[in-house]
Amino acid sequence: MVRDIPAARRSGIFGVALCVIGVATAQSAPDTAPPPQNVAYAEVVKLPVAASPLRVAYGPDSLHYGELWLPVSEGAPRAAAPLVVMVHGGCWLNAFGVDHTRPMAAALSRAGFAVWSLEYRRTGDAGGGWPGTQEDIHRALDALPQLASQPPMAQAVDLRRVAVVGHSAGGHLALLAARGRPDVRIVVGLAAIVDPATYGQGENSCQRATPRFMGGTVAEFPERYRLADAATVAPRAATTLLHGEIDAIVPLSQARLAGATVGIIPGAGHFDWLHPATPAFARLRDLLRDELRPRPLPDRR
Repeated sequence: MVRDIPAARRSGIFGVALCVIGVATAQSAPDTAPPPQNVAYAEVVKLPVAASPLRVAYGPDSLHYGELWLPVSEGAPRAAAPLVVMVHGGCWLNAFGVDHTRPMAAALSRAGFAVWSLEYRRTGDAGGGWPGTQEDIHRALDALPQLASQPPMAQAVDLRRVAVVGHSAGGHLALLAARGRPDVRIVVGLAAIVDPATYGQGENSCQRATPRFMGGTVAEFPERYRLADAATVAPRAATTLLHGEIDAIVPLSQARLAGATVGIIPGAGHFDWLHPATPAFARLRDLLRDELRPRPLPDRR
């Protein structure tokens, strides 16, 4: 069960099919295994990915690129698919790259979406950290119209149907980069870090990485932290925060943003969004299908 609730109110549930095969008493065993929940990072990175993405650069640095996954039907690319721009997480650290989002990106492409999964400079990279990391995501979105007019994106993506989706620290970057863009239909933060100032006061390893990303503490650089708070960005696109009820890395207290819709997934942890077999991933897929469906042209008579 998924609950969508206003940002101001948050509260923290598969059928078994029996198939008869053949004749007489030959029956399949019932599949009673529930869908996975609260999956570990190691479970995500070991998932097989059959296809290989295309690499599309958006800037001069070696890390200025995105992996492009195009939906394929009967061996040929579909025409003008809705585009999901994905921003991976990993505590803003260069120890975690775009590779861990490939199972998720491949699954979304199989569901009919084009996915451009961004790599970018992170803490530990030259030019990474605040504000360079954030500037990379802005650069990628700024470059999108030009890139979409050229192969391999040309005629393959529909820029009238664009979502920007970010996970964890990538959710923070996505919210900052996309909420002020009228050309983005929806911004989705998955277990997103919304306010680094309060998040960085915690004690887990990702929370302790926050001052490294910001270049210092809140006391040292209050203006940096103010600008890095997603609440400072005026929303234009629809904004949704999706969060696992038992997320141990980004607490539920971060799932609060004025004007945003908040969805809490019971039993889901931090990495469920990246695993295509989880209820959390299904919730994201269904949200994107609904929000990125074609809209009728206005009647100009």
